[in-house]
Amino acid sequence: MRNNNEKLFEEAKYYIPGGVNSPVRAFRSVGALPVFIRKAKGAHLFGEDGRMYIDYISSWGPMILGHSCDVVNKAVEQHLHDGISYGLPCRAEVDLAREIVEAYPGIDEVRMVNSGTEATMSAIRVARGCTRRDKIIKFEGCYHGHSDGLLVSSGSGALTFGVPTSPGVPADIVKNTLVARYNDLEHVKQIMEANKGQIACVIVEPVCGNMGVVRPRAGFLQGLRELCTKEGALLIFDEVITGFRVSYHGAAGLFGVVPDMACFGKIIGGGFPVGAYGGRRDIMECVSPNGPVYQAGTLSGNPLAMRAGLAMLDYLKNNPAVYDVIEEKAAYLENGMQKVLDELKLPFTLVREHSLMTLFFCQRTPYSYNDVKEADTKLYGKYFRGMLARGVMLAPSQFEAMFVSCALTKNDMDVTLEAFREVMEELAS
Repeated sequence: MRNNNEKLFEEAKYYIPGGVNSPVRAFRSVGALPVFIRKAKGAHLFGEDGRMYIDYISSWGPMILGHSCDVVNKAVEQHLHDGISYGLPCRAEVDLAREIVEAYPGIDEVRMVNSGTEATMSAIRVARGCTRRDKIIKFEGCYHGHSDGLLVSSGSGALTFGVPTSPGVPADIVKNTLVARYNDLEHVKQIMEANKGQIACVIVEPVCGNMGVVRPRAGFLQGLRELCTKEGALLIFDEVITGFRVSYHGAAGLFGVVPDMACFGKIIGGGFPVGAYGGRRDIMECVSPNGPVYQAGTLSGNPLAMRAGLAMLDYLKNNPAVYDVIEEKAAYLENGMQKVLDELKLPFTLVREHSLMTLFFCQRTPYSYNDVKEADTKLYGKYFRGMLARGVMLAPSQFEAMFVSCALTKNDMDVTLEAFREVMEELAS
């Protein structure tokens, strides 16, 4: 059966670049071959290799209730025969927009799109159009999708312009993207002072999930809020990972910091390819057709995806105990893993923010991209392969999050912890 997976990968490489439709799925950074998934249910993935895996990827976040959950399935089945795409308005998109607006602090209007990348790209365009400024600030290690203006890293100086991190991105496109150090308010302040009156927005993952889980230091998000208010720049929270996962009210509700705009991803579509961006009414009124900032999409507000998302958010709203359950499960795993690390005296660092967790193969808790880069990626690869061999599917990269879902059973978690102990004992020896 294992050859079936390998044969499929060989065929995929002939028709698809690298054999995958998103780079991390290639498993190259962990020295393994990708596992092609045949189906998923609850907390389990079933591979083309004939094996079942305990899943800690959760489709990179949205499967908070588990795969193929009845809540979403029933909504999709009920709507399926009414048509999957209209290219015209429908009630479901109004209902879902209302749900998001009522749930998220400071948001008055939202515009549906088809992905997190679309959401962040569009939000930045609105911020620039609204403020009539060109420059933006993002942070090292924060990923906001693959649009040209956001594929940047910092240059060699403290206050440099961004430089492209991918061929095909012209330097002129990213010259207005300035890169700051995450959790370093003083650095943000310096950049703002050096570009007085030119910053349209600051975009940030309130909890980083794309360099592994990195938490904001106390006061960091509030400090960004104050700096943006003072400088007339918009603060954008990229909640593609954290929205409706760390709390029903997102990271904004969790930390008590209200941004001017927020971006959401596939969780608001129950796992369908959905995104949205929203903000205060005066900002969102800049969006066409009410304002001059253009953005459009045939599949935006897709009725099937809207019904799935509405079912998901309705369930989370009406069953707040979900967040207690998922917190308990994540804490159980964290405590079990930490116990093993302590017993074996292994200098690795666990970081958790609610149902998001990363084991960093470095000695100290990371608070910035420079800290994260100290992690031993080869050691993470050994860890990943060891867990995979024991039927546990983790993120195939040191720089991603481990997602805990409500569908995990105690047996799933105990099997995971036993596998973790075996792998750590191997690494310790």
